[in-house]
Amino acid sequence: MTENNVQFQSIGTVHSPYKEKFAIPRQPGLATAAKGSVELTLSGDQQQMLRDIEQHSHLWLIFVFDKTAEYGFKPLVKAPRLGGNKKTGVFATRSTFRPNPIGMSAVKLEGISKINDHWHIHVSGLDLLDGTPIIDIKPYIPYSDAIATASSEMAQDAEQHQLQVSFNELAATQLQTLAKHYDSLELLIEQVLSQDPRPAYKKQSDDVQEYGMSLFDLNIRWQIAGEHCTVIDISVK
Repeated sequence: MTENNVQFQSIGTVHSPYKEKFAIPRQPGLATAAKGSVELTLSGDQQQMLRDIEQHSHLWLIFVFDKTAEYGFKPLVKAPRLGGNKKTGVFATRSTFRPNPIGMSAVKLEGISKINDHWHIHVSGLDLLDGTPIIDIKPYIPYSDAIATASSEMAQDAEQHQLQVSFNELAATQLQTLAKHYDSLELLIEQVLSQDPRPAYKKQSDDVQEYGMSLFDLNIRWQIAGEHCTVIDISVK
């Protein structure tokens, strides 16, 4: 570490159903069916590092926006909560494009296990891209981290606008077969799509629009018409 330069090493890697940035919920906890793990890669006695971690129900994951870091940042960004057109200061948002590409995510701890030579911290409600580098893990402490009097004029409550999600006949048949191999697949798809992952400017269109996303090793395509989202195809890559 020098006066103006700080270096960190990754301590772990995220394993997540989200294989691309598009459609990842904008905040943790919005898709509780999203389950994954942090594989510890830090040298040393990993088991000792994890001692008593299960005394905490939730954890803070401190991570690097490694896929957007190369693009740098601008002092003003377009915040989704402001409709995607109005600009506001980067420090007033959780934009992925930041002076230092660091993020934090509160997740639910589901347990720990050793797989081969590495320990895995199993979590749910995550909003992180598969392969995201983790640089620190801290316990979520309710009495200090949950501030009852806190407020945010920009995002005081969860967005009330949610899409109704259904599956057409083809997708329903595909889902029935695939659900045996993917934990809570139907619920995860519904939770992700109900958040309306489209860019804010796209939500103003009345046209029927078709989109796609990757979850696990699946390609999922859907159409949006008004307030309704219909999943039309679920296929293995």
